Amino acid sequence: MSVAFLVTSFIVVVSPGTGVLYTLAAGLSRGFRASVVAAFGCTIGIVPHMAAAIVGLAALLHASALAFQTFKYAGVAYLLYMAWNALREHGALRVEKEVGTRSAAQVAVTGVLINILNPKLSIFFLAFLPQFVSADEINPLSRTLVLSAVFMLMTFVIFVGYGLFAASIRDHVISRPRVLTWMRRTFAGAFAALGVKLALADR
Repeated sequence: MSVAFLVTSFIVVVSPGTGVLYTLAAGLSRGFRASVVAAFGCTIGIVPHMAAAIVGLAALLHASALAFQTFKYAGVAYLLYMAWNALREHGALRVEKEVGTRSAAQVAVTGVLINILNPKLSIFFLAFLPQFVSADEINPLSRTLVLSAVFMLMTFVIFVGYGLFAASIRDHVISRPRVLTWMRRTFAGAFAALGVKLALADR
C-alpha cells in the first residue's frame, strides 16, 4: 500500500462534501448513533461507483453526454430535495432523542442515495484507482479491490469522526432554538450550494 495512495485518499475523504455534510447533520440532529449509520450509508454509496470504475461503466458517463447529464440532474434534484427537507421542522434535521429501527434505516438509505446520485464519483474513481495499479501487476483486479476496500474503510472512519464531533456539540445546539433554526438554514444552504455546483459541473 503506497503512502501516496493513503495521503491522496485521506485528502479526498476529509474534504467537505455531500457525505460529510450529511453525516454532520445526522450527528447534530439525532446523535452519534445516527451519524454512524449515516457514515455507513455514505460508505456503501461508494460501492456502485467503484464497481462502475472497475468494470468500465464509468467510461460511459464520461463518453456519453446524455448519460452524464441524466445522472447528474437526478443528483441535483435529490440535493435540492435535501435542502428543502432540512428547512422543515419535521424534515431531515428534526431533533430526536433516540433513533428507532425505521428512522435508522431511513438515515442509511439517504446516505446511500446521496453518494450514488453523484456521477462525479464514478469518473473520479475511473481516473483515481488506475494510478495506483502497476501495469505489470500480476492480479490487477485483486489490487483494485484491496485499494477500494482501504478507501471505503478510511471513508467510514473519518466520517464517524465527523459524526462524533457533531454529536459532542449536539446538546449545545438543540438547547438553543435560534441556533437550531440557523443550523437548519445553514445545512439547507450548503445542500443547495452543492446541488448548484453539481449542476454546473462538466464531465
